[in-house]
Amino acid sequence: MKRFHVHVAVSDLEQSTRFYSAMFGLQPSVLKSDYAKWMLDDPRINFAISERVGNPGLNHLGFQAESEEELEEIHTRLQSADSAITAETGANCCYAKSDKYWVQDPTGIAWESFRTLDTIPFHGEQSHQGAAGAANANEATGCSISCCPAPTAAPAEKSTAKACCNG
Repeated sequence: MKRFHVHVAVSDLEQSTRFYSAMFGLQPSVLKSDYAKWMLDDPRINFAISERVGNPGLNHLGFQAESEEELEEIHTRLQSADSAITAETGANCCYAKSDKYWVQDPTGIAWESFRTLDTIPFHGEQSHQGAAGAANANEATGCSISCCPAPTAAPAEKSTAKACCNG
């Protein structure tokens, strides 16, 4: 695994882009009207935000491989985790064409393992022209799986304990 990946759904991309650019001390390496991505080297992370997928908050976590061999090594480890794996070859999502594997942890958090093959000029499977009449953002982009599969596990019940380390 070469780079950790985090994708956060936001409600205001412009405001969030300003915030994360200030926090990272770096402008996004990809900036679209609905998406921004920072490829950070310190810490080494692929951090993305978008207004197109789901409710604001954590969208998914993942690992970005730099070679087919690294991606298959991750896939082998995922197979031993006894979780259902969704494989995608040549998926178009988030302005990139990628080979991917998706799993969910026991609480329903989606984990994406992927290798980027190329960039594309649109967010998902369909071009922006083909998305005009779609009923929702995932349908419009064709990214229902590519950007994050629907949860299959029920999330854990909310704890009544304090939300900080000091309990």
